[in-house]
Amino acid sequence: MSEIAVNITINAGFDSGNIEVRHVSGTSACLAIRKDRMSEFAQWFHFRVANCAGRALELRITGLEGSAYPQGWPGYRACVSEDRANWGRAETSYDKVQDGGTLTIRYTPAGDLCWFAYFAPYSWEQHQDLVADAALSEGVAHRPLGLSLEGRSIDCLDLGEGDKQVWLYARQHPGETMAEWWMEGALDLLCDPSDPIARRLRQLCRFHIVPNCNPDGSVLGHLRTNAVGVNLNREWAAPSSERSPEVLCIRDAMDQSGVHFAIDVHGDEAIAANFIAGFEGIPSWTEAQGAGYARYRAILERRSPDFQTKLGYPAARPGKANLAMSTNQLAERFGPSFGTVAMTLEMPFKDHDPMPDPEQGWSPERSRLLARDCLGALLEWLEAR
Repeated sequence: MSEIAVNITINAGFDSGNIEVRHVSGTSACLAIRKDRMSEFAQWFHFRVANCAGRALELRITGLEGSAYPQGWPGYRACVSEDRANWGRAETSYDKVQDGGTLTIRYTPAGDLCWFAYFAPYSWEQHQDLVADAALSEGVAHRPLGLSLEGRSIDCLDLGEGDKQVWLYARQHPGETMAEWWMEGALDLLCDPSDPIARRLRQLCRFHIVPNCNPDGSVLGHLRTNAVGVNLNREWAAPSSERSPEVLCIRDAMDQSGVHFAIDVHGDEAIAANFIAGFEGIPSWTEAQGAGYARYRAILERRSPDFQTKLGYPAARPGKANLAMSTNQLAERFGPSFGTVAMTLEMPFKDHDPMPDPEQGWSPERSRLLARDCLGALLEWLEAR
């Protein structure tokens, strides 16, 4: 048998693909993650393995102590799929010493093809389908807020007849694909004319939903940046058409509507739990804003076993909030006029350890369900005010 027939083949030449092949021998491979363009960020991977039916694969991704978040690798298990629809977890281990930090993935596929990813991908084509389906729903209006640096649409879906201006937006960091799976769950609920929570929310709120803030980075297979290496969630104080038109067009639209409530949806590499980060430390902080934020977290924790408040990021000291981050910028920018409660929802690349799933870890399915709980918590929060 020829060497080509013996060796597995690996490539990432597709939407959101990212891997560099250093060496392949039989069913073993040495790989590395490509950095985001014009950036030092590297963590996202997504690649295909072929010629692998029934063969025990050993895939080593090296150099990971130099990745963006090396603390994210211990306890992590790679995502794997053979049909690109259902994603599970492969046997995975991490050695921080071997070859500058090596993640070893072991898996035996049933078929000739399988895909591996840092988290279940959400492609640009899926995004198009998501937006198209939602836009056909009764009472939903689509508008492009602007274009990314490479000319992709920043899509916004507007719905609801209420006076509370609610913004939901995701994937400022494109490799955090669980955020768009969350958006799919949110839109499934809000576009359902028979769902009682959705009906009441549409009566109370005007929703503005941006499922993907960073389409260029998503297609390019980036972890954290846009087409020119800019971290969009550090642009909110002074976005520009040259560096961050994605943020500029979203913030301009928010200026037109105002913001009462906002969730910026993300994923966290290291913390194995779902949690929310707030806007403590903004210069205009009020006790009323802080109480509203704390009350929403408490409601969501009570409603969902897939949410907790013990683990998370440390709160900023008074006056020390980073206003270049969207949650802080919105609470500061709109708080005096709207009493804005803004937050960053973080979901894990690993699992929600207080309620683990040994088969899938944190998953697209659970991301969608958490969105429904977040919206149920919003309704309770609004009606109890």
